[in-house]
Amino acid sequence: METEHNISQELLETIERYLKHTMEPDELATFKTKLEKDPVLKNQVDDTAMIFSGIKKAVLKNKLDVLHSDLTENKAPNKGKTKVFKLNFKSLSIAASILILFGSFWVFNQQPSNEKLFEHYFEPDRGLETTMSQTDNYQFNDAMVDYKNLKYDLAIEKWEILLKNKPENDTLNYFLGSAYLANNKDIKAIDYFKKVVVNQQSSFTQDAYYYLGLAYLQGNNTEAAIEYFKKNNSPKSNEIISELSD
Repeated sequence: METEHNISQELLETIERYLKHTMEPDELATFKTKLEKDPVLKNQVDDTAMIFSGIKKAVLKNKLDVLHSDLTENKAPNKGKTKVFKLNFKSLSIAASILILFGSFWVFNQQPSNEKLFEHYFEPDRGLETTMSQTDNYQFNDAMVDYKNLKYDLAIEKWEILLKNKPENDTLNYFLGSAYLANNKDIKAIDYFKKVVVNQQSSFTQDAYYYLGLAYLQGNNTEAAIEYFKKNNSPKSNEIISELSD
């Protein structure tokens, strides 16, 4: 997703597990890999860590202020007055403000969002069968193997070289769009999918319409997403349109 401020509840919980060091080893390894590749995710983690840190510091400051106040009162002559437990309302108000901000942020992102819909419905195209013995298609198939192994950057690099000689090739444009979308690059994906749908005779046209809808959904352009879901007119597309209209 190419926005830093729209964090889903699921992602927020994942970040919290990461910050609290409660992730399982496999999840931690996967999450660290994503952090290295996704600057937006890194900023989201940093922002969340800052919020948590602010809450902890405010609460700690209040505890120290209360302790200091308590010690001061114990040193003063006891004139028989009932001891009053004092709270530092300034530091508490800071903590409360942070909690309110964080709480509002949390509640807001629990609402249905384009990001949640994208995460729910998006599945990368499974790709084509590869026959490495066919010399003419070796480079394409080699990239397809990378694509199927989730090595999207490598597949993109190889397919873009081939595209220079065949800029209108619908297969190359379609799978470049698929690779970019799977790699969270919705803007680049849109460019390639649009080249596919220009050719109404292409066997990839309908799938390209669907993925264009998802790409615009990921980019938070609801109007454009609905437009392409309508062109695809599949049960899944109609289901997404229904959810967007609620």
